[in-house]
Amino acid sequence: MGTHVIKMPDIGEGIAEVELSVWHVKVGDLVVEDQVLADVMTDKAMVDIPSPVHGKVISLGGEPGEVMAVGSILISIEVEGAGNTRESALSAVVEDVAPAPAAKVEAKAAPVVEPKPAAKPAVAAAQAPVAREADDRPLASPAVRKHALDAGIQLRLVQGSGPAGRILHEDLDAYLLQGPAKNSAASNPYAERNDEQQIPVIGMRRKIAQRMQDATRRAAHFSYVEEIDVTALDELRVHLNEKHGATRGKLTLLPFLVRAMVVALRDFPQINARYDDEAQVITRLGAVHVGVATQSDVGLMVPVVRHAEARNLWGTAEEINRLANAARTGKASRDELSGSSITLTSLGALGGIVSTPVLNLPEVAIVGVNRIVERPMVIKGQIVIRKMMNLSSSFDHRVVDGMDAAQFIQAIRGLLEQPASLFLE
Repeated sequence: MGTHVIKMPDIGEGIAEVELSVWHVKVGDLVVEDQVLADVMTDKAMVDIPSPVHGKVISLGGEPGEVMAVGSILISIEVEGAGNTRESALSAVVEDVAPAPAAKVEAKAAPVVEPKPAAKPAVAAAQAPVAREADDRPLASPAVRKHALDAGIQLRLVQGSGPAGRILHEDLDAYLLQGPAKNSAASNPYAERNDEQQIPVIGMRRKIAQRMQDATRRAAHFSYVEEIDVTALDELRVHLNEKHGATRGKLTLLPFLVRAMVVALRDFPQINARYDDEAQVITRLGAVHVGVATQSDVGLMVPVVRHAEARNLWGTAEEINRLANAARTGKASRDELSGSSITLTSLGALGGIVSTPVLNLPEVAIVGVNRIVERPMVIKGQIVIRKMMNLSSSFDHRVVDGMDAAQFIQAIRGLLEQPASLFLE
């Protein structure tokens, strides 16, 4: 028997360290090739680390939430044959969970590849749940943990059907269908509760927290809200979907909003910009790279529609759908999650009446979309029902003046209220 040491791989240009977010295995587990061992967090993206070998886990190189340097020892696996370490190096790895500076282990970084689709839950998953010991942490991805939290399921009561007993979404569904015995709090909605849950802020949530805190601390935010009559725009959208939806795909309002931003920015280049407050330099971009805020299982992500100025409505819609899918399934690449010059954020039907979006630094503007509501409006002395929508946008007052911000939003308003003007050159 030998030991195969897996080092933290270099998973992006210029990245010297990453955060270990979650282990999917523990010491003593048997693993197979391509099985996901851990999730690590870069600046924006969550990345799976798969196993390149079959074997048994003998040591872990860190704890969830720990920041690890690229090239440091991530995990050691006992394998058939000689492995990839010398006996002396093996002893150092086994004795210390974290790599000691003197332990020089020559090993290739594990290649980062897409994990194979998880197997369907076994019939056993629907059987009576098996409670784990208190210190036996259930194996589950962040998305599955959020699913369980939202559903009020204790993961230790769920029998996992994935590799090494990993709990899958299907296992949670099977557990709910099984109808577990209700606890006293569930059977009595007025029962007192004194339970608490300590949730470590790690991985994507830590990155989001850092970025939001950084943005509100550094930028001089100011918000501007304007209402827009989108009746004609929505009629155009419905008409285009009826005529071309079957062949070119259905359009939401987002592609129209992106187009309006592109056209309006021609007259307001100071808003399609990035501000480096350390170097005191504003960079205005000719290209319009629109970040589209997207909610995923692990938190808010902002994939980027690159060169929106060169895309038509359907091209923009297709790219928004592709990027949103990639973000929600955790497959968005680092490049797809960086490089935006302005951001569009929308909560759809949950958009509320007014919001105050936080800037996505180093950008200087973010356009927020609120929900559409039908309201009585006075037009030419007549009360008519119109579809109204608010735009709630924020700007960095350090580099964007209030007049410029207001005129920019008014330009977007004019384009959306007269949608034919979106296509005039």
